[in-house]
Amino acid sequence: MFRISIDYYKFSIMFVVLLGAPGSGKGTQAEHLCRKFAIPHVASGDLFREHVFQKTQLGLQIEPYILQGGLIPDALTISILEERISRNDAKDGAILDGFPRTLAQSEAMEELLKIHGKTLDMVLYLEVPDEVLVNRLSGRLVCRECQVPFHKIYKPFQKCPFEKCNGEFLYERADDQPATVRKRLITFHSQTAPLIDHYKQMGILKTISGSGSVEEIQKATMAALDQI
Repeated sequence: MFRISIDYYKFSIMFVVLLGAPGSGKGTQAEHLCRKFAIPHVASGDLFREHVFQKTQLGLQIEPYILQGGLIPDALTISILEERISRNDAKDGAILDGFPRTLAQSEAMEELLKIHGKTLDMVLYLEVPDEVLVNRLSGRLVCRECQVPFHKIYKPFQKCPFEKCNGEFLYERADDQPATVRKRLITFHSQTAPLIDHYKQMGILKTISGSGSVEEIQKATMAALDQI
């Protein structure tokens, strides 16, 4: 079977979904892939927080769901996604992190891509045990000023990457507290996990263990993309 080298995708349109529970490492892997292929990291969490922070009309509607650790309604999610992938920097593709989270969102997203003459190339599912995820997220701290994440154990604050503070702006987000994390995981398994079967039936799902080192997971994701 003829296979195209992964380097080819530097010059091709590529849309990839990173699927996984909160804390599975989607953001870390997305940043690596975005640097590799020069396409944007489209993260639902970042977009939602941006709208909430800017107090947009959409932000006011989604804020209660974020505070409660629930999923944003599909209609609001799709509206935000449609605007984002229509921007010029996504014309050659994007790494989608947090989109979609439900079967309805998946169908709407696939229709959006079709309208724009694009397709979903692959879904990478990062599989991590729940208790590992709780430990990861409950130790996370975020800078209130620049949104850079740190971790009490795995990535403790040592110095500000922008030389703007001494850690006084670090805080634990409400959705990273243990009780909320467990609630988010229940939501993930009940509403998002069916996507695993959906994409498996489409033949574009690749399951990768998210429990190894960052480097090991990076190698696994690159090997999977080389099979597109």
